[in-house]
Amino acid sequence: MEFSAKQIAEFLNGEIVGDENASVHTFAKIEEGREGAISFLSNDKYTNYIYDTKSSIVLVNKGFKPEHEIKATLVKVDNAYEAIARLLTLYEMSKPKKKGIDPLAFISPGATIGEDVYIGAFAYIGENAVIGKGSQIYPHSYVGDAARIGDGCIIYSNVNIYHECIIGNRCILHSGCVIGADGFGFAPTQEGYEKIPQIGIVRIADDVEIGANTCIDRSTMGATVINKGVKIDNLVQIAHNDEIGANTVMAAQSGVAGSTSIGEWCMIGGQVGFAGHIKVGDHVNIGAQTGVNSSVKPHQNIMGSPATTYSNFIKTSVIIQRHLPDMYRQMEQMKKELDELKSLLKEK
Repeated sequence: MEFSAKQIAEFLNGEIVGDENASVHTFAKIEEGREGAISFLSNDKYTNYIYDTKSSIVLVNKGFKPEHEIKATLVKVDNAYEAIARLLTLYEMSKPKKKGIDPLAFISPGATIGEDVYIGAFAYIGENAVIGKGSQIYPHSYVGDAARIGDGCIIYSNVNIYHECIIGNRCILHSGCVIGADGFGFAPTQEGYEKIPQIGIVRIADDVEIGANTCIDRSTMGATVINKGVKIDNLVQIAHNDEIGANTVMAAQSGVAGSTSIGEWCMIGGQVGFAGHIKVGDHVNIGAQTGVNSSVKPHQNIMGSPATTYSNFIKTSVIIQRHLPDMYRQMEQMKKELDELKSLLKEK
């Protein structure tokens, strides 16, 4: 599919600088541009590439002022990053969707399958499971008994959705993620650890995306809840009875211990660890590798382990990295001088 600069500018409400008939049929990074591709520039670090890029069209912010001649046609928009995201979404939506049920798929007689559904080879749909209209279940995925998947979902290969768990509309679950495995609940006894049955479910709201090999455990009772619009990266662990607030984003290798509540619109960096039974407020930003061991009030920026305010973390890091070695040498020198003074006093 091919689009002209004029069509793109009309779609994005942008301004054209150059040839309005320039056309593109693919996307490319600005530093890897090629003829027939559209690129974007939103980060000043990449500005030097725009003068040599071979891309036919480049999206730029309206405030961009070139310092040299540019061969590519520019489309100026309010926010180049958001604009490329809209174009990528349009491009993805234009692709034909898979439909139909592969004869090698297994569907239980009591399952309910909506219209225009795709179910790939060796997928398993359990008894009384529900698959909403337009959803796609890729090969080797498992949907347990009485599990419910909403409309327009994409369940990639090797996803496991345990019994009775609920997936909302327009959700994307990437390969290898596990929804509804037992929470890590064991009671210590004299003979060892006795398993506590996990009889709850996982409930995922609309427009949620779950990364590859991420695990969300079912609750002991009630539900582990992932609210609307949450985006979770690969290799994340969400424990039993947790709740993740709407539109929160969480980067890879983070882990949330049981019965913890995280608020709405939080931004969580990679490898962040949360203690159990704490509450994190709305609009909290958490830096990578932070250890959150107590509750956090709304609208905080925190970092470090144990977590502290971002400004305090920076100050502490500067002291440790720049001054601690000198402070240690000074302390050793002072200790040496003190020992010498003690020795002199004893002699007197």
